[in-house]
Amino acid sequence: MALTDSSKNKNYRKKLLPLVLAAVTSFGMSASVFAEEATPAEPKQITWDLTEIYASDQQWEKAYEAVQKEIADLENLRGTLKKSAKSMATAMEKIASVQKEAVRVYVYTSLKHDTDQRDEANQAMFAKANTIFTKFGEATSWISPEILAIGGKKVERFIKKEPRLKPYDYYLRSTVKSADHLLDEDGETLLASASAVLGSPNEIYELLVNADVKWPEVELSSGDKVTLNQAGYARYRSAPNREDRKLVFDTFWQTWYDYRDSIGKILSTEVQSNIFTTKARKYDSVLQRELEQENLPEEVYRTLVSEVNNALPVLHRYFKLRGEILGIEQMRYYDIYPPLVTLNDKFGVEESKAITLEVLKPLGEEYYEHLKTAVNSDWSHVYPQPGKRSGAYMNGSVYDVHPYVLLNHNDDYNSLSTYAHEFGHAVHSQLANENQPYLKASYSTFTAEIASIINEILLEEYLIERAETKEEKLFYLGQALESVRGTFFRQTMFAEFELKIHETAEAGEPLTGANLNEIYGDLLKKYHGHDEGVLLIDDVYASEWAYIPHFYYNFYVFQYATSMSGAAWFAEKLLAGDEQTRDAFIDVLKAGGSDDAYKILKKAGLDMATPDPYRATARRMEDIMNRIEALL
Repeated sequence: MALTDSSKNKNYRKKLLPLVLAAVTSFGMSASVFAEEATPAEPKQITWDLTEIYASDQQWEKAYEAVQKEIADLENLRGTLKKSAKSMATAMEKIASVQKEAVRVYVYTSLKHDTDQRDEANQAMFAKANTIFTKFGEATSWISPEILAIGGKKVERFIKKEPRLKPYDYYLRSTVKSADHLLDEDGETLLASASAVLGSPNEIYELLVNADVKWPEVELSSGDKVTLNQAGYARYRSAPNREDRKLVFDTFWQTWYDYRDSIGKILSTEVQSNIFTTKARKYDSVLQRELEQENLPEEVYRTLVSEVNNALPVLHRYFKLRGEILGIEQMRYYDIYPPLVTLNDKFGVEESKAITLEVLKPLGEEYYEHLKTAVNSDWSHVYPQPGKRSGAYMNGSVYDVHPYVLLNHNDDYNSLSTYAHEFGHAVHSQLANENQPYLKASYSTFTAEIASIINEILLEEYLIERAETKEEKLFYLGQALESVRGTFFRQTMFAEFELKIHETAEAGEPLTGANLNEIYGDLLKKYHGHDEGVLLIDDVYASEWAYIPHFYYNFYVFQYATSMSGAAWFAEKLLAGDEQTRDAFIDVLKAGGSDDAYKILKKAGLDMATPDPYRATARRMEDIMNRIEALL
């Protein structure tokens, strides 16, 4: 699946202050590394049409200059919110309009930059656009304190009196609700100004990893010499030769181990930055602060971790089954990634399109028509090319245009799965934008990944059912197992680690490379059944925490696991032909960000604070393994 890591753009939803509810929404995967090994694809590159955002770079430049001035002019609205309901509505409309244009300016440069990150003109435009959100945050830092000064009762009277405030009612009520955690005007301005410094650990981490780390070269059994940077590791960790896999793992993780002190200091600084903001905003813990930004009950996080720990015997059963199929008596960490069965089938982009359209017909005519429009339009940048950002994402932030999808399609099964995943995001944005006003259209990650992972599950079941040979069926069943392992179990392990390091620091204990290794190593062994002899973990592999960029996105990764669980819950009912659940799912997509994500799902019958969705995911994994064992 495409983990929207990626995706540091997502963090703008949390970091833009204070009105930005419709922040830049990108769903993607992986650290931002260049696709250096890519060669120009044949047929000719399929590119997106950015002229629908701005007709030219010259038009963008004019828009950039105009929005800079409009941001500065927002100061003139200070003090007008309290005058009357009409005055408040006028101010909110102006602020939202400026924000929408600022996002548009940013997205244009972001999309251009990601097609070739080496291009100096793209770099310059992207750097200019990156300053917009800090300026916008500073220019609007007075809004929340002013709303709080008005008071909840008067705000409610204004909402009832002035219909033009309807698009802003969710924001206004959320602001009033957060009164205990908002600072006065000077405090909000100070925090907005400090955002660049507080966000610097991620930038330092990326510079170190992508520019300064000296990646080693190894010689494989084939005689090929390969560089084990992040792209090299991702490529060769599934090598068919077991000794090659061991060499790749030992060498790659030793490199991270060698940098554990430096990276440990960077991650420790990230944690301390989070604690600083938490204290400034008067929360009890970083977890509470992060979850309350989306109004998520803490029970969601803790139930996820608890239920996944309860389901570890299911994961351990998978490792034993994997060892049996691969003919490995004692599984080790480097035996996780090779496919159970190899498949040479090719899935070109046209075939990916046709299969995705067929797979998603059960979601109904309305969904299908939106999907058909998306895949048949110039909304995608499809093939790898030198300098292009790796991974995949959907960006649906330009409200008045349409979503854009970045792919790196390599004509394989993973490319097909990613295609279905990302266009799930695209349809979500289409439905949300059509059914919600601007500030209510931008949806939470908490619902976003459900909308795409359900497509992966439906694709898996479609291909399993239509497989013509035993080997083909085993391949797709194995891919489905890996999806659950990687998204449900692995991401929860990350979430448990993230919670543990923040609680450790909040208790006044230091975080160093050594104890980060110890904390992560203990979790790695627990999840993989090391002490029970299920799958053995070498000590050097405990440095894997240093490789995960998502730890700089502040309690972000758990939402992949909750999304897999929500998708499994919906898919179980959809595959049983439950049309009522299908309609409820479409309503979730249409709701966008019009309410708390937790409440939107609960209205559809899914309570993510209960064990049900997590147990549905475990049931899916058990069912897949039962089908595999029946074939063996």
